[in-house]
Amino acid sequence: MTTPYDSDTGLPNNKEYLECGLPPFLQDSIHAMNLAWKKIDNGEEYLHWDCDYCELQSDINSAEVNQVISSEQAWYLREKYLRIERV
Repeated sequence: MTTPYDSDTGLPNNKEYLECGLPPFLQDSIHAMNLAWKKIDNGEEYLHWDCDYCELQSDINSAEVNQVISSEQAWYLREKYLRIERV
């Protein structure tokens, strides 16, 4: 049986808590990116995908640099919404 918490860190295995309390500008960018991915994943032509992607990436970076979100939150958002793999 798996536990809901990481045995090494004690943090929840489900990292969605990292999305709590995000600033409105970041929530708006995430929403736009979700809509963009939905269109792209469904094979629709969507000419503004790159704009949505860059805006979200910029907003995540800005929020991280200005210490509005933690580095852990920033990487969680990059992996989840930008589909960037951290190496």
